[in-house]
Amino acid sequence: MSGTLVLFSLSGYVGLLLWGTHMVSSGIQRGFGAALRQALEKNLGSRWRAFFIGVGITALLQSSTAVGLMATSFTAAGVMALAPALAVMLGSNVGTAVVAQALSFNIAIVAPPLVLLGVLAFRWSSGSRLRNIGRATIGLGLMLMALSGLQQTLGPVENTPLLRSFLESLGSEPLLAALVGAILTWGCHSSVVMVLLVGSLSANQVIGAPETLALVLGANVGGALPPLFHASTPTARRVPLGNLLVRLVGALLLLPWVSQLTELIQHYIPGTARLAVNFHLFFNLILAAVFLGNVKRSASWLLRWVPDPPRPQDPGRPLYLERAAVDSASVALANAARETLRMSDLAAAMLEHTLTLLRSGDVAFAARIAAQDRATRQLGGAIRTYLAAISGEQTLDDRGEAAKVQEILSAVINFEHIADILANSLTDFTVKQLKRGQMLAPEEIAIVASMQVELVDSHKLALSVFLRGDRADAQRLVERKRRMLELEGDATRVSIQVLRDAAVSGRNGNGDSLGLAAEESGLLLRIVRDLRRVHSHLASFAYPVLRRTALSVAETEAAESAPAPGT
Repeated sequence: MSGTLVLFSLSGYVGLLLWGTHMVSSGIQRGFGAALRQALEKNLGSRWRAFFIGVGITALLQSSTAVGLMATSFTAAGVMALAPALAVMLGSNVGTAVVAQALSFNIAIVAPPLVLLGVLAFRWSSGSRLRNIGRATIGLGLMLMALSGLQQTLGPVENTPLLRSFLESLGSEPLLAALVGAILTWGCHSSVVMVLLVGSLSANQVIGAPETLALVLGANVGGALPPLFHASTPTARRVPLGNLLVRLVGALLLLPWVSQLTELIQHYIPGTARLAVNFHLFFNLILAAVFLGNVKRSASWLLRWVPDPPRPQDPGRPLYLERAAVDSASVALANAARETLRMSDLAAAMLEHTLTLLRSGDVAFAARIAAQDRATRQLGGAIRTYLAAISGEQTLDDRGEAAKVQEILSAVINFEHIADILANSLTDFTVKQLKRGQMLAPEEIAIVASMQVELVDSHKLALSVFLRGDRADAQRLVERKRRMLELEGDATRVSIQVLRDAAVSGRNGNGDSLGLAAEESGLLLRIVRDLRRVHSHLASFAYPVLRRTALSVAETEAAESAPAPGT
């Protein structure tokens, strides 16, 4: 086989190995992403629990990058402190080494059945979770096929003069070998793939033992680079930066001693067949043993080196829409939900300022409301773009994730409509009336204040429904519409009473009082109408939950009433 054909074969098998890794990671994340996030969130009480959960989740996902994104998301959200996040990453590094160990065994014979089973599960299953298990199974089979192909292809490469001269130069320059390993790993975005490739080269005696160790050290450093380059905020950079520094320090300390380490390892474990994966595991276990007890000190250093940036003056600037997270649907949707809560806070502030405007008549509050309206629309546009990026990166065939996208999008639209009502309808109209000298009477202010109390309570219920999807809260939210109708009826009665009093005054000789009273009563009714429209948008948070739970109840009742098989 010519050198060109060998190169083509190698590149094809490496690409197949990368694609198989991607399929396993995406399949597990889509099928079990929410459960994995909950497992990570519930095991942050100590650094040891965080470490072992990092090992376990990485072993399932076969991607330390995905676990790093989860840890970064929790850190940015304030759910996870920086120290447990660093412990998770130490566990994640050990998890990738465990994955490399498992995949390095010669089990290529099971690859074709795995692909067949995965295809059958993916094509014939109607449930999204089983389809994603099928996707992950196909990816695992492809990875094993690629590793078998690499081992078969690398045999003839041993005697290639050009390659041998290049590899001999790496043997005399361990720093150069580590640099090559880091660059190649950064390019393929997978330390597992790089370590397995180095292991294949070593097993076929294409490279010697010192070069193997140096390349593995470089692969560990290169594997920590992609998450750092993808992070777009200082808070998001802390976790991958800490992971990079840990691996870099370990690599620099061991690199001058690769020859001695080779002799030590081969003394206890002779042969080169598993040298790369064994050293990869040994290296990450040593790092975990050294740094796990010092994660709090490391976290304090990182907080000093990468301080929190000043909070942006523009409230419409997104804070949590991390672009690197779009590869992980569960993480990205959590980020979008957090940004939606910021829209909710802006809407609540607008409502409070609107009541202050009505009570005090200070038109300066109108400028604040207008600024908050612009910020709300800016955030809404950013969230919609982010949701489109999530859908563009991956197919959301998981019913739960697709439903969450719709819920977030619906919430964004509702908050935008609320902001539009408060700023462009209610505030503009109120300012015009105030400039004409028209103010609400005390009894009218009391009605508006009562409606605001109802809106504040309904807003809290809407957020609970959005975050938890609780049917009881959804029912209470819809039932509050009755109270809003009662307050609207009170406002109508007050307006009619004002008109009656004005009519009596007109019969007593004050002819202008009736027209003035009609304008003032119209002000109250216009305000009440807009506030009820705001409540309608809040109540709409409940309808998807009620429909979904009603459908679940109907499906359960249908299953229970179905005749038993064989009857």
